[in-house]
Amino acid sequence: MYKDEIYWREKQNMSPKLFTMFKQNELSGEQVRKDIVAGFIVAIIALPLSIALAISSGVSPEKGLITAIFAGFIISFLGGSKVQIGGPTGAFVVIVYGIVKMYGMDGLITATIMAGILLVIMGLLKFGNLIEYVPHTVTVGFTSGIAVTLLITQIKDLLGLKINDVPAEAIGKIESYIHNINTFDMMTFIVGIACILIMIYWPKINKTVPASIIALILSTVVVNVFSLNVDTIGSVYTNISASIPMPSVPSFSIDKIVSLIQPAITIAVLAGIESLLSCVVSDNMINDKHDSNMELVAQGLGNIASALFGGIPATGAIARTAANVKNGGKSPISGMVHAITLLLIMVVLMPLAKMIPMTVLSAILIIVSYNMGEWKEMKEMMSLPKKDVVVLLATFILTIVFDLVIAIAVGMTIHIVANIVLKNKVDSEIEDVA
Repeated sequence: MYKDEIYWREKQNMSPKLFTMFKQNELSGEQVRKDIVAGFIVAIIALPLSIALAISSGVSPEKGLITAIFAGFIISFLGGSKVQIGGPTGAFVVIVYGIVKMYGMDGLITATIMAGILLVIMGLLKFGNLIEYVPHTVTVGFTSGIAVTLLITQIKDLLGLKINDVPAEAIGKIESYIHNINTFDMMTFIVGIACILIMIYWPKINKTVPASIIALILSTVVVNVFSLNVDTIGSVYTNISASIPMPSVPSFSIDKIVSLIQPAITIAVLAGIESLLSCVVSDNMINDKHDSNMELVAQGLGNIASALFGGIPATGAIARTAANVKNGGKSPISGMVHAITLLLIMVVLMPLAKMIPMTVLSAILIIVSYNMGEWKEMKEMMSLPKKDVVVLLATFILTIVFDLVIAIAVGMTIHIVANIVLKNKVDSEIEDVA
């Protein structure tokens, strides 16, 4: 009961978890040491992911690291979760790619800042409590839909297809791949498949060293030592910066803001839902309760900071958060160490990133897309009542064909209408019996 009272009081005050832990003397020297080790390990996991997610989003590689550094630090420092790891995620790839294609990098930065402001407002208005009312069928549907769209995005680099202008929509991408299948490169495909196999079987040999790092290092060495004709980050992106840019504010205008309202809402909704779902998962792992509203505020501030330094949208990364807990992280210090470690890696080792094959990054994200899809749960949900199955499939399909906001809106509408109809039917049957 005492813990529940503390949680209720913290939630009303919206205090960052780090500050609360200091006040309650929950941080021992031993735990801080464990958090530092966990933060370093998570940074190693986040390194190839951040680069791969940036490239797949249509921006240069370093912008993924900038996002993990600035957004990741603020989300941990000010967040409502003890163990949340923030940064770029696979859920944003298709959304960011579409915004960059339509509005350019300047438009993405503006939309991300707007989304950050929306998230802060949502947190201050206590909107974080609304996550409890989102049906599980909707969250499973759009999460698995996002996984499919991320997988589709990776086909180009896995097959080594030469396409200058890839459409933003999933169906358009597939059509583009089919039309350009004659540019298929066998060597690129072999390297990519080899990386996928390494990431599948390496954990059976060693679970300490991340499989993605092993695949990245081995493929980079093989491609460069044997001078294989495979596209690398350096051959595609000639100007990669290893320096941290100065913060800059994009130019604003009423017309620009109005045109970016829908993308900003999409970013805010996805960042809010995914981060809070990640918090729920981590709560179960560490037997704690997060402050959903404080988390939204931190997510908002993290996205604003990321955008000001030229980064992309960020949210809570479920897989990295889970890795943090599994490696001993139990306070926001691990997330902050993760961000600082990435900063040091970017400054010192970024020039070496030019040698990384593009196909290994696609292989890493293919594994990510498979892991983020809730396939087992979707299969089990097919035995639910028809109204729930319709909500699940509608959200799943619409996420792939259109976008997240439309999918969630339609899924929620079907859920609400179906339950109202069901309730009226039950009430009518009760009246007939009476």
